[in-house]
Amino acid sequence: MELYYSFSALIVLSAVFSYINARFLKLPASIGIMVIALLVSLGLLATDNIFPHTFDRITRLFLSVDLTEILMGAMLNFLLFAGAIHIHLEDLREQRMPVIIFSTVSVVISTFAIGLLMFNILPLVGMPIPFIQCLVFGALISPTDPIAVLGILKQAGVPKSLETKIAGESLFNDGMAVVVFIVMLALARGEEVNTSFGGITMLFIKEALGGIVLGLLLGFVGSQMIYRVDGYNVHVLITLAIVMGGHLAAQAMHMSGPLAMVAAGLVVGNYGKNLGGVSEMERDYIDKFWELIDEILNAILFLIIGFELLLIPDLKQYGLIGVITIAVVLFARFISIYLPVKLIPFKNRFGRKSITILVWGGLRGGVSIALALSIDDGLNKDLLLAITYFVVLFSIIVQGLTVGKLTKKMENL
Repeated sequence: MELYYSFSALIVLSAVFSYINARFLKLPASIGIMVIALLVSLGLLATDNIFPHTFDRITRLFLSVDLTEILMGAMLNFLLFAGAIHIHLEDLREQRMPVIIFSTVSVVISTFAIGLLMFNILPLVGMPIPFIQCLVFGALISPTDPIAVLGILKQAGVPKSLETKIAGESLFNDGMAVVVFIVMLALARGEEVNTSFGGITMLFIKEALGGIVLGLLLGFVGSQMIYRVDGYNVHVLITLAIVMGGHLAAQAMHMSGPLAMVAAGLVVGNYGKNLGGVSEMERDYIDKFWELIDEILNAILFLIIGFELLLIPDLKQYGLIGVITIAVVLFARFISIYLPVKLIPFKNRFGRKSITILVWGGLRGGVSIALALSIDDGLNKDLLLAITYFVVLFSIIVQGLTVGKLTKKMENL
């Protein structure tokens, strides 16, 4: 019953904030909800002494929500499937090399660039931490967030080829990011980890490639089931079963559930919905259902991100390092895009405009916060969570609101 009350409160707040945004702020839906939640959080902090019971109730509500489990274990799978089901495989195939490189090599480059820079900068502001903990932060903040990217880019007017590169990267970089994060966090904890090339490769194959194969299988089986029966209600239930059953299967086999959902969504969206026995009306119902799921879960997620401010103790003391970290992450993003673009002979060359948009469009979001929340308290969790929050807020609000304007400006140069 506690879960029902928490979920009900989140839905009510999401609805109210959505109305306020649509009526007055008129920002993109996800950003508007997060901005309002952030302003409410700041108001609660400012009036803590005047309305202590309100502050305590709101704080308890969000303390009761295990964001790491909710996001990484449930919401992310639904949102990734919903995003992948609407991506055209032809577009993705044309951009396959940049997507593969940016979602693997670029994640590793960014992780070590951020780790090295933070290790040298943190002592200058009186917050020295071990190098391995800096690499943990580098691993959790390097992957672009598929939820933030897919939710904002579709309204930003980014050219189709660039949108496919950024969206494809964000959908697939989870595999490499999770492997790097698992290894770095285990080393930070002092656990014995096989850090040889073979050991890490096997971990990547099991997590990432295993998840993709599982997703392809689920998508194919689900598509065949959709083809053999009539009725949009049954079709929708089958897609739900793919996501929920797929998550359980991936968890049991220690594979990447998010990557499985991306693969399954691509198969259902490009193969299952287009089989001869599926009518236009049935395809439309599947699309509309997953668009609605996407909108509702996005609203809840960005609401939670806005209210996460209440759960970070003494955020003010991390203001300076937070601003510095934003610059560090953007610089590392530039390096992780620039080096592969200059060293790898892609079919289509990348100009200065494309690199700029790729760097600025690499948004961070709930995935980074969820990973930061999973860090042990003894590993400077408060510091890493605080600077993660600064980067995510800047990424969603500033980069998310300006990437469209930047694109238009670049086109006019």
